[in-house]
Amino acid sequence: MINKKISLVVMTVLFATGCLGQQSLTPAIERLFNKIEQDIVSSAEAMPEDKYPFTPESLNIKGSAFTGVRTFAGQIRHLATDNILIWSAITGETVRSDIEDVNGPKSIDTKNEIIEYLKSSFAIGRKAISTLTPQNAMDMIQFRWRKLPRLDLAFYALTHANEHYGQLAVYLRACGIVPPPTINEK
Repeated sequence: MINKKISLVVMTVLFATGCLGQQSLTPAIERLFNKIEQDIVSSAEAMPEDKYPFTPESLNIKGSAFTGVRTFAGQIRHLATDNILIWSAITGETVRSDIEDVNGPKSIDTKNEIIEYLKSSFAIGRKAISTLTPQNAMDMIQFRWRKLPRLDLAFYALTHANEHYGQLAVYLRACGIVPPPTINEK
């Protein structure tokens, strides 16, 4: 009787482990991805087009360190470009031929073009996230000058995007605009 109980427990654990091993990582990563995407896209949409060339350097704040920082448009183009580079590394797909560096295509310069480019970068991210599984999450892939697990790159993309959201929020506030994600958080 005890052997049957032990066998039943072992079989249950093996079955549960096998089922868990088949689950996707998508839901866990998508929750954070969706929040970051919404925060960034809504912030990009909130900034008036005439403020897209804004940089805090123009405020001439005594003691500040804003010399040479990217414009608001430059922040978004850079973020979108790194999204494309990182998420495409996870899927193994090639990137747009007009991406020459991490600052994005120079031909994209209107607010609408920049927002569409940003949205397309998140679409690539969504596709990459859907490919992550427990079986391939730790596969080593080449990214820039080193090899990293796929899951590391996903976390890097999320962290990088969130860091840029923080910068976008500062730029918006410097232009007198409350970042949309913070409006209902009071």
